[in-house]
Amino acid sequence: MTFLHQYSKEETKSLFAQHVSSGKVRFFETAGIDFVLGKREGPYLWDAGGDKKLIDCHCNGGVFNLGHRNPELVSTLMQSLQELDIGNHHLISEQRAALAARLAGLTPQDISYTVFGVSGGEAIDLAIKVARGFTGRHKVVSARGGYHGHTGFALAAGDEKWYKPFGPMVPGFRQVPFNDLKALQHSLDDETAAVLLETVPATSGMQIPHSSYLAQVKELCAQNGSLLIIDEVQTGLGRTGRLWGLDHFQVSPDILVIGKGLSGGIYPITATCFRTELEMVFHQDPFIHVSTFGGAEVGCPVAMKVLEISSAPDFLEHVNKMAEFFRAGFDDLKERHRQVMVGLRQLGLMMGIEFTSAQLGPVFSKTAYDNGFLSVYASNNPAVAQFLPPLTITGKLAEELLDRVDRALTDLTKIIQRQAQHE
Repeated sequence: MTFLHQYSKEETKSLFAQHVSSGKVRFFETAGIDFVLGKREGPYLWDAGGDKKLIDCHCNGGVFNLGHRNPELVSTLMQSLQELDIGNHHLISEQRAALAARLAGLTPQDISYTVFGVSGGEAIDLAIKVARGFTGRHKVVSARGGYHGHTGFALAAGDEKWYKPFGPMVPGFRQVPFNDLKALQHSLDDETAAVLLETVPATSGMQIPHSSYLAQVKELCAQNGSLLIIDEVQTGLGRTGRLWGLDHFQVSPDILVIGKGLSGGIYPITATCFRTELEMVFHQDPFIHVSTFGGAEVGCPVAMKVLEISSAPDFLEHVNKMAEFFRAGFDDLKERHRQVMVGLRQLGLMMGIEFTSAQLGPVFSKTAYDNGFLSVYASNNPAVAQFLPPLTITGKLAEELLDRVDRALTDLTKIIQRQAQHE
């Protein structure tokens, strides 16, 4: 039995509009993007109609760091299915124990416990619950324009645009500008349970922290009796050229949240990892937090294989080699496309193409599509297009990709020039 092409492309769009999201179908029709996801393999996505192939430079925010349907991960899951199923979250589990122990060996030294979830939002929710439970405080400070998920506390910690349509959020959440230490310091008080930050806030335009910023945030938290939660849902697992993005900044958080790439794009799993003493939150009632599908046993071997691949020195060396290639390539592109492009925001292969105005990011997403690659503009800063190729990208494909970016920027410039002529 095959699962692709059970319906025609037009039938799929009709069913999706009637039963999943009419708004998404209208959005893509209006944008002129006639694409229904079909075959996917390695760095590529194919249209269900078969007439369009894209290089995936979004990777679903890092889910597909190792490419689509990575053969090692597919093989691991198939082997896992011969013995395992979801498991039971009430019971002691060999698979969860082994994966948590491996994470303890790879995360900062004083982090030793992990609770697994299914989504990044769920993992952030738990991080906030642990911080509030441990400190006895309720306030959480996060970065303006940031994004941590669409659930409960995670939603409240994000930008207003994500929660405003749904009414008032829970009290106690405050946002300050990222990279602004004074603003953060002024926001801390004796009711602040935690500061929650992405290492590199993707949705607000790939802002790269100042070299000492995160370490200074940790120091402020320690002085105030607050906890530091670092969200590495997108920056973790080699994306920045080191296993964890925080490794660039010599900071050890109290709680580390991992997601997206840990799944290998094959089986959903996230991890909320924290210091030993924080585990006391669960001492009185170890069932006070449960996740039915969190750390599903059948998916744990996949996550273990992801960690094995992503932490390998040769793998990280390749990521850094490709990062340097793109840095040099975009330096050249910037010189030739100054009318539309400011530069590249980059930490490893965590990259954002910065444009001269907020109007250009969405247009570039369309010219990128027209030139055969997927790049999605940052929702909270449309002057930046997220550029996240698979970490497994080859040098040859990277060269081809830069040529496609060049053409997309040329098309973008022509569109802007035509608009200026009509004004």
